[in-house]
Amino acid sequence: MPRKSPLVIGHRGAPGYRPEHSRSSYELALAMGVDAVEPDVVATKDGVLVVRHENEISGTTDIADHPEFAERKTTKRVDGEALTGWFTEDFTWAELATLRSRERLPDVRASSASFNGSQAILRLSDVLDIVREGSIEHGREIGIVLEIKHATYFASIGLDLVPLIERELRAGGWATGELPLIVESFESTVLAQLKSRGIAASYVYLIEASGRPYDLFVTHGSRAQTYADAVSARGLDGWVGVVDGISVDKRMLLARGNTIVADAHARGLTVFTWTCRPENRFLSPEFRGSGGKSAYGDYEGEWGVIARAGVDGVFVDHPDLGVGFFRD
Repeated sequence: MPRKSPLVIGHRGAPGYRPEHSRSSYELALAMGVDAVEPDVVATKDGVLVVRHENEISGTTDIADHPEFAERKTTKRVDGEALTGWFTEDFTWAELATLRSRERLPDVRASSASFNGSQAILRLSDVLDIVREGSIEHGREIGIVLEIKHATYFASIGLDLVPLIERELRAGGWATGELPLIVESFESTVLAQLKSRGIAASYVYLIEASGRPYDLFVTHGSRAQTYADAVSARGLDGWVGVVDGISVDKRMLLARGNTIVADAHARGLTVFTWTCRPENRFLSPEFRGSGGKSAYGDYEGEWGVIARAGVDGVFVDHPDLGVGFFRD
């Protein structure tokens, strides 16, 4: 059933104020009242799940300042895209633990960048503990929305994320349904694999505004279902019973005449959207204001369109603003 007001999910914690995926980012999000937080997971060479938006970490850590790792800078193809930098799968956890977090968007979020270098990066197990302890501290149930990154790629290099994730969730007490867990990915294959292992969670299929998922492209090539097809009426029929919901790029909901939310709800699927941010850089053109890309525009105007669409969950970078706007 659609929610009266959407879940407010701290996207990588509270990255509008602290470097994403840092301890202080998560702790601030919990203090600001989110219903859940969203860690992204990638893997190390020795099979430890670390919390980073991507496996290429030059933009979110100080790894370029570590001369001992200079020779590991390389170029790889991840999900068909050439990337140059340093990759988590080329390091042990002990090595990555020597790094410190950095703000990914210092030109937009200078205040957050003032925290550069002050915090180590986290493992998934650390975030599971932070949220469990935060729920007790704040006296309310707080969930985790776990995003699995690049599962097909990692499997291709011998790092199957599924058993690693299952191990961490079971060890942390998050696999039995006692704590609120949502698992999401742009690749439906990994969602099915985790579901088949009996991980009690809601499973949500992430949807880009264009293109097609890498796992299906590897299997079917140009015949693979596109993201746009996945949210058509016929496409949504195919996801009933396979996933519990979809999570779409907000641009799809801001497009005039779209019926994604109504169509999904009619089929018993929940709908989340990403990512609600107040800065001009991230707003649709009609909602941007003066003051440059880091200034806040008419975010309430844009968020109002999203709220009226009837979504069940929103990902936010500024949890205080998200809670203040979306919660009844």
